[in-house]
Amino acid sequence: MTERTVRIALVGLGFGAEFIPIYQAHPNVEIAAICQRSRDKLDAIGDAFGIRDRYTDYAELLRDESIDAVHINTPIPDHARQSIAALRAGKHVACTVPMATTLYELREIVTLSEQTGLRYMMMETVVYSREFLFVQDLYRRGELGRVQFLRASHQQEMAGWPGYWEGLPPMHYATHCVGPVLALTDAQAESVTCLGSGRIAEPLISKYGSPFAIESCHIRFADCDLGAEITRSLFDTARQYRESFEVYGSQRSFEWPLIEHEPCVLHTGEQPTLVTVPDFADRLPEPIRKFTTEGVYDSDANQHLSFTQGSGHGGSHPHLAHEFVRALVEDRPPYPDARRSANWTAVGILAHQSAMRGGELQELPEYTRFAARATVGGGA
Repeated sequence: MTERTVRIALVGLGFGAEFIPIYQAHPNVEIAAICQRSRDKLDAIGDAFGIRDRYTDYAELLRDESIDAVHINTPIPDHARQSIAALRAGKHVACTVPMATTLYELREIVTLSEQTGLRYMMMETVVYSREFLFVQDLYRRGELGRVQFLRASHQQEMAGWPGYWEGLPPMHYATHCVGPVLALTDAQAESVTCLGSGRIAEPLISKYGSPFAIESCHIRFADCDLGAEITRSLFDTARQYRESFEVYGSQRSFEWPLIEHEPCVLHTGEQPTLVTVPDFADRLPEPIRKFTTEGVYDSDANQHLSFTQGSGHGGSHPHLAHEFVRALVEDRPPYPDARRSANWTAVGILAHQSAMRGGELQELPEYTRFAARATVGGGA
């Protein structure tokens, strides 16, 4: 029996263009269209990859009844509005992080997804990175023992980034560190407390009224004894770029390297071992396995464009694309689905709110709660 082919439109062709060769190679996908406001860039990418149907108008794209799903890779302020419009137009949605910037938008997306039966997936890269998949394997095999604590950080210096990035509250872009600490045990956040620290430049503060250089948050998990700590910085903090995830178990613990591209550390009792994690390409259809390798470049498809094709973000891109596609083919919720995506995103929104209120406890709303798929709290 021939499996269904999913017709996907890619919206936003900066970072989003990296997914084009992955989808083109996937056995269950046809790229139905691409969308970009700039006609010159739209045509350059369309010509490079042989994509015929092109839109500069997102609303016009949504009227195309041949499109099954949209994969949104536009600026953060557009994510919720475009996701809501796509769901209302009868399209499944994959959207880069974060899901939204307000609690109201989160609730609207969850409600629409559940009322229509359409699938929504926030494309959180870290939970499909090779490092996370490595730790997830250890957890599922019981090798960590009982999980005792989780920690993650996302540190980045964004000086000079234009537009909406200037002065963005750190926790408004926190899913790269929220996602892994909750996804490992398929836990959900119940409440958060967060402290702001330091102060960014005054011209940046005026953009959002957010003064903090760093925001650090503690997450209380629902229905278990676990907690996690996450740290986020964006401006006026000297640090090499780092998306990190660490888990401490009773038998083994995993720590992300302090410096990018160095080996990870696996502790067995008090004995540390440097480890190089695999890419888990064997979990993917053969035609897209090559995209788990950093820096893959298809010179036949693209000789002139400046963006980097391939895996990105710890080899996560083909895993993300495959999960979304298989969810549609198999008619099941993707991981993370709408409620999980809302839970992870609400942590950051409420963490910033907590920081602005001096660390006041913030409870997550009911519409971000979901039925867990796995045992929470670790092994015996």
